[in-house]
Amino acid sequence: MTDQRFPHRHLLGIQGLGPQEITAILDLADGYVDQNRSVDKRKNLLRGRTLVNLFFENSTRTRTSFELAGKRLGADVINMQTQASSVAKGETLIDTAMTLNAMHLDALVVRHPDSGAVKLLSEKVNCAVINGGDGSHEHPTQALLDALTIRRHKGRLAGLTVAICGDVVHSRVARSNIYLLNTMGAQVRLIGPKTLMPAAVDRMGVDVYHDMRKGLDGVDVVMMLRIQNERMKGNFIPSIREYFHFFGLDREKLAMAKPDAVIMHPGPMNRGVEIDSDVADDVERSLIREQVEMGVAVRMACLDLLTRNIPNQVAV
Repeated sequence: MTDQRFPHRHLLGIQGLGPQEITAILDLADGYVDQNRSVDKRKNLLRGRTLVNLFFENSTRTRTSFELAGKRLGADVINMQTQASSVAKGETLIDTAMTLNAMHLDALVVRHPDSGAVKLLSEKVNCAVINGGDGSHEHPTQALLDALTIRRHKGRLAGLTVAICGDVVHSRVARSNIYLLNTMGAQVRLIGPKTLMPAAVDRMGVDVYHDMRKGLDGVDVVMMLRIQNERMKGNFIPSIREYFHFFGLDREKLAMAKPDAVIMHPGPMNRGVEIDSDVADDVERSLIREQVEMGVAVRMACLDLLTRNIPNQVAV
């Protein structure tokens, strides 16, 4: 698969990708893990290429990861951080696309608070676009790095039971992971209060639990989600204390999972809200820090594959 081209111009989501395409990204990323652990971490694969990170929402982790990925492949990387409050939708976003086209970019990573905004931008620019997270829609590279982390520890994705716990309704991470895990043959359980479950959850190919102890029974992977207060309009949970009591991951609830079950969290963590510090920092079972490492490798693989489809010269 290394010499083959990725059959998509953009990476806007996991939905629509097949098992072979997902596997190709993960296999390539595996090699970049080894490169990132070596003394010489830099390649000139994207020498002369320009990558722009256009973030309408703040995200230190994702933006830094893409910046590092681009630089380690030899690209010129520019970070353009724009406050969401100062950017209008519609024409203003199209004007932004016209400006970017004039700069002759090769790849663009976009994070936007509105679902569908990244797709709109991708239709107006001449370069490859990677969705760095749009509203509550998708966050494809997060799901890919989660999958790589799981695969490296469990040896496979097919046949595993993965519990995604917490604020599912507001989580683009949850959606991308559900699409990916279902595509790769894993069984997905969603755990959380009814108020934090999507309206169409019965059509998502998952099992839903509102009792965390029952939901965690016999699972291989426990994936916790952050409570996204910034996306909540109204009262979704009675109190932080009550939420942690029923749905926060602690030793007692974790004991219901398999003895070798691993713990994951996309970050940033709200310690004492969705996860106890003792569990989050368990060096034998927590993969949270490793997820960050896998993120750089996965984003290198995505940039590598997408830029293979870009010609060396564009029409003026």
